Amino acid sequence: MSEQKAILSGNEAIARGAWEAGVKLASAYPGTPSTEILENVKNYTDIYSEWAPNEKVALEVGVGSAIAGARTLVTMKHVGVNVAADPLFTLSYTGVKGGLVLVSADDPAMHSSQNEQDNRNYGRSAKIPVIEPSDSQECKDFVAIALDLSEKFDTPVFFRTTTRTSHSKSIVALGGRTEQQGDIELEKNMPKYTMLPSSARLRHPLVEERLLKLKEYAETSPLNRVEYNDTSMGFICNGISYQYVKEALPEVSVLKLGLSYPLPEKKIREFAARVDKLYIVEEGDPFFEDQIRALGIKVDHGKDMFPLTGEFSAAFVKKQVTGQGPDLRAVAEGLPGRPPAFCPGCSHRGIFTILKKLKVFVSGDIGCYTLGALPPISALHSCVCMGASISMGHGIDKVVAKSDDYSQKVVSVIGDSTFFHSGMTSLLNSIYNKSASVAMILDNRTTGMTGGQENPGSGRTLSGEEAIAADIPALVKAMGVKNVVKINPYDLNDIEEKLKAALENEEMTVVVVEAPCVLRYRISKPPLKVDAEKCTGCKRCLSVSCNALSLEVKDDKKFVVIDPNMCAGCGVCAQVCKFDAIGE
Repeated sequence: MSEQKAILSGNEAIARGAWEAGVKLASAYPGTPSTEILENVKNYTDIYSEWAPNEKVALEVGVGSAIAGARTLVTMKHVGVNVAADPLFTLSYTGVKGGLVLVSADDPAMHSSQNEQDNRNYGRSAKIPVIEPSDSQECKDFVAIALDLSEKFDTPVFFRTTTRTSHSKSIVALGGRTEQQGDIELEKNMPKYTMLPSSARLRHPLVEERLLKLKEYAETSPLNRVEYNDTSMGFICNGISYQYVKEALPEVSVLKLGLSYPLPEKKIREFAARVDKLYIVEEGDPFFEDQIRALGIKVDHGKDMFPLTGEFSAAFVKKQVTGQGPDLRAVAEGLPGRPPAFCPGCSHRGIFTILKKLKVFVSGDIGCYTLGALPPISALHSCVCMGASISMGHGIDKVVAKSDDYSQKVVSVIGDSTFFHSGMTSLLNSIYNKSASVAMILDNRTTGMTGGQENPGSGRTLSGEEAIAADIPALVKAMGVKNVVKINPYDLNDIEEKLKAALENEEMTVVVVEAPCVLRYRISKPPLKVDAEKCTGCKRCLSVSCNALSLEVKDDKKFVVIDPNMCAGCGVCAQVCKFDAIGE
């Protein structure tokens, strides 16, 4: 019988690998570039899968599953590990019973992220092994190896991917599912799983002993392999960097590190001794380079040639090593920019149109509404991390001098999914400490920025089952907010009137904006049309930043046109037009 194969992305392959390896539970919070893992896991009915409100909760659900004895997968993007770090570091002490793999999808070049951290450092800090696949086949196969490693060494395993490995597709040989033997039965083991100081002190030496055993394993692990060719140049690389080196310089010798931590010291020394020049190619931090130099091994080129920031490519590696090939920066010169923008009909557009008009300081958060920072709207002034908008708005309120000028007042904007993720505690702090700021919860009933996933307010689970939809106004009132206001995001007069009242209130006000995501729920009204005779070409309607609108010139007259194939009929542009030139 011929072997079954499929073309899979790295994320699809991880999901397949989890199924084949007998995983029983998978939990995650969606975040690009990791989102599609759980979206594919849900198709394997042998695995229970769920979206959690945040990454910390996702990992804690996974920890419960693993200490019960089930093979477990937890996934998130790189900044999500910051949220999950609290249980992660203690999980290193408790260890597991069933294997637990934590996928961290890093994002070099920040395609969809607020920073560019290198999460291999988490493995080193938490003293747990780090595995890195370089293509979709390895994404699938390494899941099983990681779970075996987790159970053999009684440790969680960090599974690091990057945007390229997550989203690139290649041929994958498929296998069948291997079920765990026996039923899952709870066993009580207080000293192992209850990290009181007395227990933790006993567990820490075991962590250090485990790390020494992992270093021995690294020397013979199939995850680390040497490919000797021309020994005038030798490259130590990992993950997607391995693919770049092999494509750019197929004739060189390579030490591919699939187990990024701990490093195989003897294997590295042997490889370095057999090549004339040693190069280290790794995106992100000099994680390998610093450790290898600390061993006293000569490194000819590392971060002096391959930068700390950005994403590499095969062409870039070849250019850096040989000097041959095009100047990659020059290739992009002169190309028009294509900045992201609100979708036509997006409920955030009207909100930000009025926020800009009122000239308030807008404390932003992670989500589609972050696009409000971009021109021509330019009405969002800070964004740090999930849930920070309300906390930062409260901090601003406490230190800025009181004024009748709205420019000295703050409105915090946060989406429904982000509010459930980490905004509730921020709001609770603001209420408790008597903030007079305004918090605006943009409830579009989905996790919009990552592709429209379900959340505790959407009324459905990851698998599509009906669930209780959290009532945000009721939740906010239960926290103690007296002033809860609902706004229609498509009525600019309603937005302005109620926002002004909220800004003039001396107590905390929460504004709830309820309007389903037009893209996720495919909401559209009849398209609008511009009366070219009435239009003066003032471009006021273009200030709402809708892709359906464009400016045309005919017979020396400028006028706006609306693409009927893009227009969702929301009417925001019509409301800002002073000449009544836009209508159905």
